[in-house]
Amino acid sequence: NHMLWRTGPSPTELEQVTLGWLRQWMGLPDTFFGVIHDTATTSIMHAMLAAREQASPQTRLTGEFPSLVSYQSEHANLACDKAALAAGVGRNNIRKVPSDSAYRMNAKMLDAYIEEDLAIGKRPLCVIATVGTTSTASLDPVREIAEVCREYGVWLHVDAAYAGPAAVLEEYRHILDGADLADSLCVNPHKWMFTPMDLSALYIRHPEIMRRVFSLEDTPPYIESNESGLNLEEYVLPVGRRFRALKLWFVLRTFGREGIARMLRAQIEMARHFAERVAAHPDFEVVSTAFSLVCFRAKRDNDANRALLNRINASGKAFLSGTVLQGRFTLRLAIGNWATTEQDVLETWDLIVASL
Repeated sequence: NHMLWRTGPSPTELEQVTLGWLRQWMGLPDTFFGVIHDTATTSIMHAMLAAREQASPQTRLTGEFPSLVSYQSEHANLACDKAALAAGVGRNNIRKVPSDSAYRMNAKMLDAYIEEDLAIGKRPLCVIATVGTTSTASLDPVREIAEVCREYGVWLHVDAAYAGPAAVLEEYRHILDGADLADSLCVNPHKWMFTPMDLSALYIRHPEIMRRVFSLEDTPPYIESNESGLNLEEYVLPVGRRFRALKLWFVLRTFGREGIARMLRAQIEMARHFAERVAAHPDFEVVSTAFSLVCFRAKRDNDANRALLNRINASGKAFLSGTVLQGRFTLRLAIGNWATTEQDVLETWDLIVASL
């Protein structure tokens, strides 16, 4: 339990080492301070609490909330909504910014929304840009969004929970273009970096703000520490902390950067081959594809596609999920397990065709 350095010096140090490796592999600035949480929901909540400390520092002292507004793409993960509620943002103040035809947040509309809210006396809290949206793995234009945030002095959080690991690949490093301007960023190695549940890495540019969020005026004597080491409980809501860094360390040491890169490339290639088969079949169509995710549907109505998904999952041989894109129910095939093979994907495609 490394709440304090003295209660777990090795876990504390190893957490910083592994997050340092991950930060370097993804090309993030060394100025980002990293801490491990369980899921992206918790990471985003902590980022929002830090944003609240910046936008309304009196709230931590008085409990009085101004009318704070958060902004996110209409395709952002529901974790963003939950985190906003936990940070004191009312549901009416969670603004869903429209997206373009590629399902990316419209930065001009974001600018307009912020102007509207300022005009009626509301206070922008933060903007969440998503790198790898849940439905389609689309990429919000982080640099454009960062410029809007800089103009208004609004906290920018980048949710790279799914697609962030792709930045390990040189050919995909561009997906984090503009992330160096963010105030915080999270990535989930348990999503697409072969790490067992649960592990979400939160990087923050201003750790002193995060520390201030959870600082107490009178620290109880039972948690006082005289060592100069890092006390991670000062930067997070929980007092107790599991040794999550150990499993990430094992993954990074077992496969190495080149090994992980090979697996990521292989899974991207599997998804490409699957999309080619979908596109070549007269009864199916590809809706979108990115990274190791393929969104597709049968050329039938929504009810038929929902029924198709249910038949596939009921077989027990494969598990797909669904979403709705531009009013059309769409099936999603995501590849992310280290043991998945090309043969697994081919058999899944055969199952899909047979289930139609």
